[in-house]
Amino acid sequence: MPVSMYKLSVPVFIRGLNILANLLDKAEAHAAEHNIPLDDLFNARLAPDMLALSGQIQRVSDTSKNTIGRLSDITVPSFPDEEKSFADLRERTAKTIAFLETVKPSDLEGSDTRDVTINFGKLKFTFTGDDYMLKFAIPNFFFHVTTTHDILRNQGVAVGKADFLGAYS
Repeated sequence: MPVSMYKLSVPVFIRGLNILANLLDKAEAHAAEHNIPLDDLFNARLAPDMLALSGQIQRVSDTSKNTIGRLSDITVPSFPDEEKSFADLRERTAKTIAFLETVKPSDLEGSDTRDVTINFGKLKFTFTGDDYMLKFAIPNFFFHVTTTHDILRNQGVAVGKADFLGAYS
């Protein structure tokens, strides 16, 4: 039996966003326990040319909702990158989950053969829907989830593999 594009995306994205919410909880608890300003974690990055924690979470949100938009006829909500606090990041994560929860399996039927074109400046890539999902969207999504985890770990937050993998219920 084939795996549907819905099953490859929506539940995976919701799970990853819930993992991010849990990472934010741990980060806030760590900051409170060690008297670290939340802004220090909010703006932390692994390297000068990488996005800060806030930018990583924004990219997770954008990747998940824009993947659905590119593979369906659904208009996705626009969330400007204006978050200034952990509360704002939580709200963005919750709004993204709420959007994803409105997507039905039928919305993505046939999307595996749909053409998806991605532009990065002068670079332009065209994929079939299944290649887009498996070779671009999911790897990009998890790159930013992983980087969020790694930024927090680098800042001393006690997160590990179990926190990244999340609950299996």
